[in-house]
Amino acid sequence: MPFFRWVFHVFVVIAIVKLQSLSCSSSSFSFNQQQLDRVLKLPGQNFNVSFAHYAGYITVNEETGRELFYWFFVAEDDPSSKPLVLWLNGSRYVAIFSLLCVNCGKQKRPGCSSIAYGLAEEIGPLHIVKDGKTLYLNPYSWNKVANILFVDSPVGVGFSYSNTSADLLSNGDKRTADDNLIFIEKWLERFPQYKGRELYLTGESYAGRLIILHFPI
Repeated sequence: MPFFRWVFHVFVVIAIVKLQSLSCSSSSFSFNQQQLDRVLKLPGQNFNVSFAHYAGYITVNEETGRELFYWFFVAEDDPSSKPLVLWLNGSRYVAIFSLLCVNCGKQKRPGCSSIAYGLAEEIGPLHIVKDGKTLYLNPYSWNKVANILFVDSPVGVGFSYSNTSADLLSNGDKRTADDNLIFIEKWLERFPQYKGRELYLTGESYAGRLIILHFPI
């Protein structure tokens, strides 16, 4: 799959984003962190885009070092009038570290990378050419009508990780729900201009169940 070849180049970008995040002072955290998370160029991108996008980590548990990775795309036109869409992928039975195709034996946990699938193959603005080396614009991207936020959840899926190995063996619906609620609250602190905006919780497959647990209405 093209994503798995391209993703190793992106690891470098993610590492830089993470290191930059650590240097931000708490007094001006929200504005500075937004700018530090902004993605200006990607490997294989030989074109400019008309929208801003941001990628980085939100800490959902400081004690164990659980970090959820996000990638946020501002709407192409008049983003201030567009809703915020949160996208989660599903797949109840996906092995941990499924993004890297590591054989994790029989240990199965909920989750599927929203970056690898939702963004790069389905509804995101940037898709990957079959050669695995270059990108192209998706003419049917949802950021034509909304500001869209992709999240790799639960921890251990995609770029999301924990500094405590036991976390990767104890994922489940309840903890995933708790982590994701903390994520969206902290993400809105980083991007306060989206507080009060219409929020649509979307996804596919098992995400239909998780969304209800994450954000009971």
